[in-house]
Amino acid sequence: MKRMLLALGLLVLAAVARADPAPTPQNPIIIKFSHVVAIDTPKGRGAERFKQLVEERTAGRVRVEVYPNSTLYKDKEELEALQLGAVQMLAPSVSKFGPLGVKEYEVFDLPYIFPNKDVLHRVTEGPIGAQLFAKLESKGIHGLAYWDNGFKVMTANRPLRVPADFKGLKMRIQASKVLDAQFRALGANPQVMAFSDVYQALQTGVVDGTENTPSNVYTQKMNEVQKYLTLSDHGYIGYAVITNRAFWDKLPPDIRTILEQAMRDATRYANAISQQDNDDALAAMKATQKIEFIELTPTEKAAWRRALLPVQSEMESRVGKDLIDAIHKEAQTIGAE
Repeated sequence: MKRMLLALGLLVLAAVARADPAPTPQNPIIIKFSHVVAIDTPKGRGAERFKQLVEERTAGRVRVEVYPNSTLYKDKEELEALQLGAVQMLAPSVSKFGPLGVKEYEVFDLPYIFPNKDVLHRVTEGPIGAQLFAKLESKGIHGLAYWDNGFKVMTANRPLRVPADFKGLKMRIQASKVLDAQFRALGANPQVMAFSDVYQALQTGVVDGTENTPSNVYTQKMNEVQKYLTLSDHGYIGYAVITNRAFWDKLPPDIRTILEQAMRDATRYANAISQQDNDDALAAMKATQKIEFIELTPTEKAAWRRALLPVQSEMESRVGKDLIDAIHKEAQTIGAE
């Protein structure tokens, strides 16, 4: 019995010896947080708030290095970098998980799937959002939070008032089968392109237009190389804040708890400022008088809906009919309350 206890003790000591040393301000845990947008966007400011909270609450035992504006990886590269452990945290658009094999995330790209933010938050903060995060675990990814950006506008060098106005236009998209189907339904030619390349592509005419949230359009100066902006609110852009699963699992439990609490607080902050940032961006772009705003009439918006709603049924086999139905059910539940 004594020999067994001795052997067990030696095993424990060996395990302790092999474990990483406890983090200190002099030897902190480093979290590289890479993203592709500007610092003064909802995502950029959310990342900076997370960094601030983590470093304060861990008393320097964890250092968060934020790399904005694709300074470390472009959006086509960052997920692989996370899976390989080259970075520890990202906040990619949820569309990025479709090409990774988790096609259900493309439900967020469906036009007019979320009638308002109340429905959206019932999805992201409830069982549906948790079930979607669970699907990332087998990819070596652990989901932490969903961050809003906002509802999208369309920009182009041609006024976009009715679906026929899109005919023949080359429109930049993220890599998403849903977004591809969306623009084909409008008669446009979708072009997959990295976010960091969009300004130059618009400037040189490689593409004719794009869709994005006002804050992204403004901070990337796309309004300076586009003539028209349509306030369409046809779709949503949001982010999933994710971490490398192996890195997360190795963290000391107390550190992990602090990071979770900091992420909850950073999420509340990022989501609270997203609408204000988009409103401010619209006002700033309007003030420059470099781009003409188009507000759709109820008749025009109804024509957009008629043209785009069939994309939802077209994509049922890809993203899952049950998932689409579950989101519609949330919308109905809120409508009944």
